[in-house]
Amino acid sequence: MTTRAALPLLPLIATPLLLVGSNIFMTYAWYGHLRDLKASPLWIAIGVSWLVAFFEYCLQVPANRIGYEQAGYSLAQLKVMQEVITMAVFAAFAILYMREKLSMNFVYAGICLVAAAWFMFRDFKPAA
Repeated sequence: MTTRAALPLLPLIATPLLLVGSNIFMTYAWYGHLRDLKASPLWIAIGVSWLVAFFEYCLQVPANRIGYEQAGYSLAQLKVMQEVITMAVFAAFAILYMREKLSMNFVYAGICLVAAAWFMFRDFKPAA
């Protein structure tokens, strides 16, 4: 049973979950063609990427709207949250799908992004 106290948490949770989903589509749209369509003409890779990106937008736009209007995230907080999620999804994609190794520089960049997120969210108070 859902209580009224739990309802304000839904936008706080829905926003990052939708951003993770959108980033999976985005990362594949941007980089999946390097593996799956490397023998195809560029125009086919662009078309397929646009098709995949449509689904990214179907998750990204609601995530930003919910996060901004209902959860009370600022525009800057949404952007930094997006970048941290993007790095995490990209790391998983690079390792698991593209079979590439990540350098320590990637790890250091990720640490810097997490630090940026800390600064952006240290005074955050969810919307009432």
